Amino acid sequence: MTQTFSTHGTTTSPTLQRRPWLRTKETSRAEQCFGDILALADVRIDGDRPWDMRMNDRRVAERVLGGGSVALGESYMEGGWDCEQLDQFFSRVISAQIEEKVGISLCALWLAVKSRASNMQSWRHAFEVGQRHYDLGNEFFQHMLDGRMTYSCGYWEGAGNVAEAQEAKLELICRKIDLQPGQRVLDIGCGWGSFAGYAAQRYGAEVVGITVSVEQARFANERYSHLPVEVRVQDYREVSERFDHIVSVGMFEHVGYKNYRTYMEVASRCLRDEGAFLLHTIGRNSSAKTLDPWTEKYIFPNAMLPSATQVTAAAEGLFAVRDWHSFGRYYDPTLMAWHENFEGNWDKVKAGLDERFHRMWRYYLLSCAGSFRVDKSQVWQILLSKPQKGQLPTNVR
Repeated sequence: MTQTFSTHGTTTSPTLQRRPWLRTKETSRAEQCFGDILALADVRIDGDRPWDMRMNDRRVAERVLGGGSVALGESYMEGGWDCEQLDQFFSRVISAQIEEKVGISLCALWLAVKSRASNMQSWRHAFEVGQRHYDLGNEFFQHMLDGRMTYSCGYWEGAGNVAEAQEAKLELICRKIDLQPGQRVLDIGCGWGSFAGYAAQRYGAEVVGITVSVEQARFANERYSHLPVEVRVQDYREVSERFDHIVSVGMFEHVGYKNYRTYMEVASRCLRDEGAFLLHTIGRNSSAKTLDPWTEKYIFPNAMLPSATQVTAAAEGLFAVRDWHSFGRYYDPTLMAWHENFEGNWDKVKAGLDERFHRMWRYYLLSCAGSFRVDKSQVWQILLSKPQKGQLPTNVR
């Protein structure tokens, strides 16, 4: 493990006890207001249902009303409140659009201003997410993910577990691009090399993967050293070679709206005229220029989810859309499987980490599961080719 999170004196025991916090008139008023808002989602404060919020610190309500999503997440990380089933809590809160009723926080406002004033996904910032998230440690992710180390939504059609779902997703991608033996593929944002290894092993392809994570590159190059797989620590804007096909799974979320067109121009430059470009990304239902503030602060710095409009606008004139496959509901069981693995293996990976990190990561996985469960977020596989040039198969699923 390479990262330590301090509790800064907060109480983060795994078995948190409720405390008789002093109720001031202001705190009681804030809690009443917060309780009324949560009631819109059928969530109760100190209720006995699995999705109810149990308060350990009565100041949480006032804090969340003033600080929005960041305060909600931070107060959970610090042990201020608990919930037996966070995924159900979030699916209800998101469905009821609670965030809109609480109002925008100063942190969210600052993120919006920052995203417009600067390019937070420029080359200078490109490697930050690798250092802060993906370089947590290969052992950490090995205990959370499937055996192939696939850190994106699985394809659960006919799958019985997360390993089968991930293999089905990799097979689906290879079929969609009509991958043939000996073809050279660029994998933008290759992670730990799951697609690269699968394509080389099963289809005899030669794969070049790029990542912003030193740990991912080291792992993939060692694991697939016997195959025609090369993984580089490299920003996508630096690639200039030509490839038969391009695949990008779970990386477009880190590109940023100011760079979507550049990203598509790089893909167009690197793709042979007859090739296919498979873009797999999480998507939003409407266009925005920021991510949830808590997620941006603690999980994926400088990340941003695209809308369908933003994707097609960036591709306009460069690519034709051949197929658009949406299966966001499959991210719910994927995340729940990761959460089960994470909790079950916490004792094996917690060295150098603390309970604050434990609660943060749980909050991340289960809040995301709740979001996908109610269609707040989507997963798209978009098959692209150059107009009038790509000869793609007619049956792509």
